Amino acid sequence: MNKKNIMFLCTGNSCRSQMAEGWARKYWGEEFNVYSAGTKKHGMNDRAVKVMKEAGVDISAHYSKTVDELPNVIFDYVITVCDHAHENCPYYPGSKIVHMGFEDPPAITKMMNQEEEILTVYRRVRDEIHESIKKLKDLI
Repeated sequence: MNKKNIMFLCTGNSCRSQMAEGWARKYWGEEFNVYSAGTKKHGMNDRAVKVMKEAGVDISAHYSKTVDELPNVIFDYVITVCDHAHENCPYYPGSKIVHMGFEDPPAITKMMNQEEEILTVYRRVRDEIHESIKKLKDLI
């Protein structure tokens, strides 16, 4: 059986797309080849790594990358996880594009000083992504 290829696309591939990739590998790794990328790369977000680890998903070996750095595969599904990536999504012939927009934890927490308050935002977005990924097959 050939696995289908799925890519989660975000602006910087540092947080939301990495979380989505982690959850998708956990739930759907037997069924899909799972990738994530950004229209740019911002480096891995340490808080995203931390809150995913709290939930039992280790993304510490992930790294931030652009779509140009992915293997040369045809994506069956491209899932945008932020509005900017959705609006600026490169053309993928034959791919089904699905948008699942999530708020950007680094942007939301930019003016916050309390680490626990910041992590609460990351956890909320992590959990929203988790719920969507569990229902992924209903979306594609």
